[in-house]
Formats: sequence, C-alpha cells, structure tokens
Amino acid sequence: MADRIPSGACVLTELEVAPGKTLPELCEIQHAILENAGRAIIATDTTGTVIYFNPVARHMLGYAWSEVVGQQVASIFHLEAEIESRARLLSFELERDVRPDFEVFVARLADNQAAHEEWTYVRKDGSQFPVELTVSALKDSRGRLIGYLGIASDISWRTRLEQDMQIAALAFKSQAAIMVTDAERRILRVNPAFTTLTGYSAEESMGRTPAMLKSGRHDAMFYRQMWDSLNANGHWQGEVWNRRKSGGIFPEWLTISEVRDDRGMLTHYVSTFSDISDLKLAESEIHNLAFFDPLTALPNRRLLLNRLGLARVAGKRSQQFGALLIIDLDHFKNLNDTLGHDVGDRLLVEVARRLRACIREGDTAARQGGDEFIVMLEDLGSEAEIASIQAEAVAEKIRLSLNEPFLVCPDIQHFHSASIGVSLFCGHDKTTEALLKQADIALYKAKDAGRNSVRFFDSAMQTALDTRASLESRLRRALSRNEFVLYVQAQVNSARQLIGAETLLRWQPPDGAMIGPADFIPLAEETGLIVPIGTWVLDTACAQLRRWADNPATQRLYLSVNVSARQFRQPDFVDQVQAALTRHAVQPKLLKLELTESLLLDNVEGVVAKMQVLREIGVRFSLDDFGTGYASLSYLKRFPFEQLKVDRSFIRDIAVDPDDAAIVRAIIAMGNTLRLNVVAEGVESEAQHRYLVEHGCTCFQGYLFGRPIAFADFEESLAGYGQPLETPDNWMI
Repeated sequence: MADRIPSGACVLTELEVAPGKTLPELCEIQHAILENAGRAIIATDTTGTVIYFNPVARHMLGYAWSEVVGQQVASIFHLEAEIESRARLLSFELERDVRPDFEVFVARLADNQAAHEEWTYVRKDGSQFPVELTVSALKDSRGRLIGYLGIASDISWRTRLEQDMQIAALAFKSQAAIMVTDAERRILRVNPAFTTLTGYSAEESMGRTPAMLKSGRHDAMFYRQMWDSLNANGHWQGEVWNRRKSGGIFPEWLTISEVRDDRGMLTHYVSTFSDISDLKLAESEIHNLAFFDPLTALPNRRLLLNRLGLARVAGKRSQQFGALLIIDLDHFKNLNDTLGHDVGDRLLVEVARRLRACIREGDTAARQGGDEFIVMLEDLGSEAEIASIQAEAVAEKIRLSLNEPFLVCPDIQHFHSASIGVSLFCGHDKTTEALLKQADIALYKAKDAGRNSVRFFDSAMQTALDTRASLESRLRRALSRNEFVLYVQAQVNSARQLIGAETLLRWQPPDGAMIGPADFIPLAEETGLIVPIGTWVLDTACAQLRRWADNPATQRLYLSVNVSARQFRQPDFVDQVQAALTRHAVQPKLLKLELTESLLLDNVEGVVAKMQVLREIGVRFSLDDFGTGYASLSYLKRFPFEQLKVDRSFIRDIAVDPDDAAIVRAIIAMGNTLRLNVVAEGVESEAQHRYLVEHGCTCFQGYLFGRPIAFADFEESLAGYGQPLETPDNWMI
C-alpha cells in the first residue's frame, strides 16, 4: 500500500466540495498538510482501524506504513494495562460497532469537542514514552461520524522536568543545609536546615554573602586556595569551621559546586554542609582512648611507637641521635600491697607530672603499663658520645626527681626510687623492636646493679646489628629462590559463614625453620625489598583467585592482599594491579587491597586518585589496623574505603579492659554510621565473638575461626564453614 491516503479513505470524500476546488484537489491539499505536520497524526475509522499514519508518527513509533494501516490502534501503540485501568474509571455504555478497548479513547468526545489526555505510547522496539493525545471526531456534511483523528506530542521532556523539579524540591527539604548563591556569591535561597544549623532565617540571609558565617579560624590563604580549587575543578569539599548567628563556632563538612548554563557561563553556586561536631567529638574520644593513658594522661605505648617512628624518619634525614629511656619504679608492688591501689595510682599520677617537668617540650614521656614509663629524647646531636652525655644528664635528672618524697596520703611522705635503662638510636640504624629490647636489657642491668641507677646498652648491640645484616642478605636472595609462600586465614560473617580470606606472607628458607612476617617485613620495608615482594604477592593472589573460580565452593570468595605504603606509592602501582587481574582473568570485585593509615598522611590527592581508578574497575579497599594511627574521621571520608579492620590489639582485651572495649564499640558505631563494613581481627574466644556480635560487628577473623594455613589445607577445610553465601558481594554482608 502506498504511503498516502487512499482515495477511499480520504476524510473529505463525503464533504461538500469547496467553491473552485474539485474533490481530488482537496484530498491532495489535505494529504500535504497531514504529511508535513510537526506532530504525530493517526486517523482511524469508526471502529478504531488505522487508515492514516503520517511521517512524524512513523518516526516517533518506529513502524512503517504497511505495519500499521489496517490494524487496530489500541493493540499496537498502547499498554493493555493502561487501557483496562482507564476503562474501569469510566462509566459508559459501549456502542455495538465500537471495540471496547477503543471506546476508552472516544468516550470523552461530546458536542464536537476534542478530548485531551496523557497516555503512554509503546514503540516498535518496546520502549515507552509519555504523550499528550488529542482525539477529535470526523463527521461528514450530514453530521454522520466517519472516523477519528488523533494528534500526539512526545512530552518526555516535560515529564523529566517535572520529575527533576520534584526531586530538587525534595532535596531542598533534606537534613543537610543548602545555600544557593549567584555568580557574585550573593545568597539567593537557603533551605530550612540552613536556618536550623546557622540560626539565620531566609530573610536575614538573602543578598548577603557566605562570609557572614566566617569563624575566624581560617586565614585568607585557606579561602584563596579553596576558591582556586573550586574554579579549577568546578567543585570543592572539605572541613570548615563556621560561626552561628548566636556566636557559637562549629565544624562542618562543606561541598560547593558550580552551576553553568548551556553556554558554559557560570550562573550559580550550590553549597551543602552538615554539622560534624559529633564526628569530631567521637574522633577525639577514640583518639584519647587509643593513644593516652586514662590515669596519668600521658601518651600510651601505641602513641609512643608512632612518635618513635616519626622520630626515626626525622633522625635519618638530620643524622641526629635520639635516646629511649625505660623507667621502672623500684618495689612499687610493695606500695600497692601495703597502702592500696588508690595510693599507688596517686603516686603514678605524680610520677607522670615529674617526668613532664624533666623533659623538653619536643620530647615524649609515656606510660607503658603498670609502673613502667618510657621517655623518648630527640635531637641529641650528631655524635654518639655527645648524645650519650645528654641522655645520661636527663636520666639522672629524672632519677633524682623521683627520689624526692611523695605525699601520697595526708601527712604521710613516701620515698621511692627508679631504675632507668637507656638505648641510643640514629634514624633506622636499628628496628623499633631492637631499640626497645636494648633499653629493656639496660633496665635489667640497672636493677642488677642495685636499683636506683642508670645504665646504657653496651657493645652487645653489635651482635644484633650483625644478625640484622645477615638477615638482609638472605632476604635479598629469597625472592629469586622462590622461598616465599602465601598462607591464608579465613574471614567469616556473624553466622560463621565463610566470605573470604586474607593472604599472609611467610618465608621458608630451604635450610631452616619458617620465618614469620614480623621478623622480616620491617626489614623489607626499610630496604625497599617490599616492592618486588609485594608485586609477587599480588600476582600469586590473583593466580589463586583464578583457580578458585573453577571450584563452586570457592568461586565467590574474595582474597585480601596487604599493600605497603611504599608499594602503593610506586608510579605504576595501578598498572600492576590491572595487569595482574587481566593476566589471570580475575573478577576485580574479588580482590581487596588492605592499606594502613600511614599511607593516608602524605600526597592525599594522589592516593585518592589511584584508589578511585581501581575502585571504578571493581577493586575494593580495606583500612587495616584502624585505631592505631592518626586518620581523622572527617579526613577518612575522602577515601573510597568500604571496610575498616579493628586492630587485634583492641580485640585481645575487650572482655577485661573497659578502655579497649569502649574503643571497639566506638569504631563499630562509627563504621556503621559511615556505612563502612567493620571486621574484627584477632578473635580468639567465644566471649570476644559474642561481645562483637552484640555491638554490631558483622565480619570476623582470628584463631577462633581458623589459623593461617596453606591454600591446599584451606580448601580441604571448607566443609567446616557450611554453605558459602550465594551473592558475589558476600564480603559486604
């Protein structure tokens, strides 16, 4: 059939001929008008059979003329469910010569008035879109009905606009404060949350600039850098301190985005912010619980070790010596046994005060536990002899200060003494463990000398250094000789279902016992050998995931791989990961990379950029040993982590140490608030597991569920964990 109105279907066939025009001429004119109309036009006879279908309609719906003309319009373009729904809403008698479904379209026609309604059209390819449909009756000169004319317009754009406006209106009512300014930063609109948070009403804010909220805590350079970044990237986010109308200062997490028109011209700025005071308070509480002794307020062992690590890095650059002093109170147990623990606590508080008074501002006094304290001295000079003299002078000052009487009870003076062991260090000349061990050996020498004395670590240090040098030499040959092996330790959910495992590196020399990571990883970090070793671990883990993919019992398990800061900072690290995944045809979502907090302190933008690239292809990230470093909670929001691992040092004593229990509860609550999965590692007892489950922890790792074992042994033990979860995202459960 030709794509024209057949002569028998011309809607003017039975109309009177206009003066000066023949009937065929008028049909041709009508045909030209319909063919060139800007809207979809469909004509039917009185029963709903299509007799005309114009080019716009063909383009809109994807049908050819021959596929539509002669067919029932309702059965082609419309949703059956929509027709039935509208029929139920209409109450009318059906005419005998009209199909029931078609009657829905013409039921509203009366007195030659057109019916305007919105309908859903269905294209030939099955896609759907909204239209505005106008249906008119066609009658001849005698008023007889000869058919119907439908004119349809695609209103998708209007529907999308209405939806966008609804979403925008809903977003503007959110709990986050929203502020809209013009290009000159004059406030145009704020939402109710803005008023609640700042105290400024919409009327008070209009026409002013965001500078009305300045707290005075940030200098001009801060704001200049913020706007420079915003202008360069189109958006900015970060932590800002602002001032309420009442004068109170509060921290907020602020996001600013540019709005540009179709020509790329800047028209508005949209800012959203929320009060993070609770997060800052939680951060402070966690920090204090994690890094300070609650009795004396001195740094605890964790914080001391962190500062010692920084001091060693600084000493390596400056070649300045430092010293570590371990101080033990002589016969302190006798005081506790005779006068009670309350008196002993008061003595410890006074000892802490005297230690602070004996050291410089840049030095550190810490309580290691019980009656043992540690003092770290820095910048003692570039010569060992001079450094020794200065360290001895401070040690003697401390010893004499502690010899002064203590007023631990009203009108009762108590005399005490202390033994002190000293070990010098310069940069990375010895490991942290070796340094602590040397100072401890020196302390025992002071006790053996009759107590109340100071002793230095002697030349036996050379033996330890020789051992370290030998270990380094063997370590350099271990990788080329294939002496490293990967062990694996199970991770389970709260129902003890296996969800994945962590890879753990072991060193198996051919002529000796297996060496654990604590004995060689620090050395590998210091020497740079951790980079090729880490590359080997990553490749081996991906190869294992490939083998697991062929086994239904393991194909949904993920593997987590520890990545050192030094390895992550390699320029080609992202390429290494992508190459390993491609080489072994591994699903990226089954690989999880564990990073430590130390990595987050330097080159933040570079770290985030690498993580985002890998996250986009599916690789996931876990923050290992959380709570032992310096990562702030608001700072943490910048990184695409999906998981936090609570350090085993907190888990070990949660059943007996209220401080560790409080830290763990705070970390779990914080992780749940930030929608981060929390894994407790080092779980060894049922009591620990019950406590963690009760407080919302969902994933676990430790001896209670399995020790680190070889892959072959791990696969043999799978039956002990029950059925694996069905979802490939099981590690997030």
